[in-house]
Amino acid sequence: MWHCEPAPSVGRVSVSTTANTFRPVEITEHWNNRSMSTVDDKGDGRFNVWRNSFPAEHLPRPGERVTVGGVPFDFPPATSAGDNARCAGQFVTLPPGHFDWIRLLASAERRVEDTVALHFADGQVDFEAIRVSDFWAAPACFGETLAYRTPVMHYPHHVQPRVEAMLWSQRVPVTRDATLTGLRLPNNRALHIFALTLQEST
Repeated sequence: MWHCEPAPSVGRVSVSTTANTFRPVEITEHWNNRSMSTVDDKGDGRFNVWRNSFPAEHLPRPGERVTVGGVPFDFPPATSAGDNARCAGQFVTLPPGHFDWIRLLASAERRVEDTVALHFADGQVDFEAIRVSDFWAAPACFGETLAYRTPVMHYPHHVQPRVEAMLWSQRVPVTRDATLTGLRLPNNRALHIFALTLQEST
C-alpha cells in the first residue's frame, strides 16, 4: 500500500551555491500540451482527459526565472503549442557537461513511475527512474518538493474552489562520470515536464 508523506513547505529559497552550479535548459520546442489557463480561457486547458488546468493567476508569470528549494527554473512560457511537454518519448538535447542531477518541474495525472534514458558523449546510455506525484491535491509520494499549490482548479466551464492543483520539483540522478548530452523522456502521457535545470558536478 502506498504511504505518502507530506511535502516540504512551499516557498522560494535563495540559491546558496555559486551561480554556475545550475544550468536551466530551454525545452519549449517539446511543448505539446496546454496545462494552464486563465479565467477567461479556461476551456482551452488540456492537462488531462477531463480538460482540467492550472489557474495561471495563481502561478508565476510565463518565462519568469523562479527558485524552488534552492534550484533556479525558467517557468514555462506559453506558446501556441502549449506550456509543457506531455511525455511521448521526446529526445531533449542538453548542453554537454558533467552533472550530478537533472532537476525538473513536473506533475502527473495520478502518480507516475517510469524511466528516462540518459545519453552520453561516448555513446553510453543509462536508465534512471523518474517518479512524480499526482497534480490533484495529493501529498508527495516520492519525496518531491512542492513547488506550487493553487487554491482552485480550472474546469472547462467553471472554476472549482477548494480543489488544489500541485506542481512538483523532482530530481533524477546522473551517476556516470561522463559528458551528458541528451535525455530521452518516457512514452507516458500521464507525465508532464514544465522546466528542466541541470545541476553541475561539484
